[in-house]
Amino acid sequence: MPGNHALLSASSSHRWLNCPPSARLCENYDDKGSDFAAEGTDAHALCEYKLKTALGIKADDPTNDLSWYSSEMEDCANGYAAFVLELVEEAKKHCADPVALIEQRLDYSKYVEEGFGTGDCVIIADGTLHIVDYKHGRGVLIEAEDNPQMKLYALGALELFDCIYDIATVSMTIYQPRRSNVSTYTIPKDELYDWAENVLTPAAELAFIGGGEYRCGEWCQFCKAKADCRKRAEANMELAAFEFRQPPLLTDDEVEEILGKLDELTSWANDIKDYALRAAISGKKWNGYKLVEGRSNRKYTDEDAVIAAVKEAGFDPYEHKLLGVTAMTSLLGRKQFNEILGSYVTKPQGKPTLAPESDKRPEMTTITDDFKEDN
Repeated sequence: MPGNHALLSASSSHRWLNCPPSARLCENYDDKGSDFAAEGTDAHALCEYKLKTALGIKADDPTNDLSWYSSEMEDCANGYAAFVLELVEEAKKHCADPVALIEQRLDYSKYVEEGFGTGDCVIIADGTLHIVDYKHGRGVLIEAEDNPQMKLYALGALELFDCIYDIATVSMTIYQPRRSNVSTYTIPKDELYDWAENVLTPAAELAFIGGGEYRCGEWCQFCKAKADCRKRAEANMELAAFEFRQPPLLTDDEVEEILGKLDELTSWANDIKDYALRAAISGKKWNGYKLVEGRSNRKYTDEDAVIAAVKEAGFDPYEHKLLGVTAMTSLLGRKQFNEILGSYVTKPQGKPTLAPESDKRPEMTTITDDFKEDN
């Protein structure tokens, strides 16, 4: 019987679909977790409670047990519940008895050996199946379009309900409030089944036995083996072919090729440093290197005593500074912040940065473009 986490999990599917042998490779590494993951777990628990309450389902309030609870998290959970309620009301227009399932276990083992996951919310109605996944992270923008995690959840939901409801299309929504991102992707059911048969299953069969070829890409970001993966090292060391020549000595084609690899190269280099440091702390000796104490800043041993002593000396021990936009939003809550301070907030133009053409942000005009318009 599978444990709490599937080898070929939906959340890691982007990686093992592109790099099948990474699934078995990652079994050799412990799941260290992170503060980001812990915060996300708390946010999901709060979202589950808010949504159940909104739907009239009895649930225990987890707030007092949440280590990462904040007013921002409260706003995010309330927004998520309101969004799902809107979807349910919309479904009622086309179906007399739509069903909304919360934190539903979804089994897609028909296509992926021992494959299962948990859907944050599944709404089933005649005509359409809707999967909603909550993402609390503010770092990486997650798109629903052609998202394999969402498609695996959808396949699991279809296994349960396709024979009960007359489902023709599948909608998948990523709700990511801290990035102001609500991304929805809708495809015909038959197209999803075609992907499952011709793309998913062959890759999953390879991944389950540890077969296939190692491939590097942006999916390496969350791979447990990313620091000491030889294939990733080989891919990044290909930049050595340019012999670290100065930029003006490179051709345009070479610059363009290097630009496409720099972010991954930087990420890989940082992963190597973190891996070597953790190993050194555990007792590993690296030739030519030693573990030393880093710089630190002075700190007070007793802040209350410091405050009392400074006041007694006739000085003000506090620094008075206006809270930043993020901190003020956390203090007031998103809704109240917009009501009170919305007219006092502006967003200056961002610093120019190079991005791939696939980036959805509009292209900036340049000095050359402005000159052309003037003439």
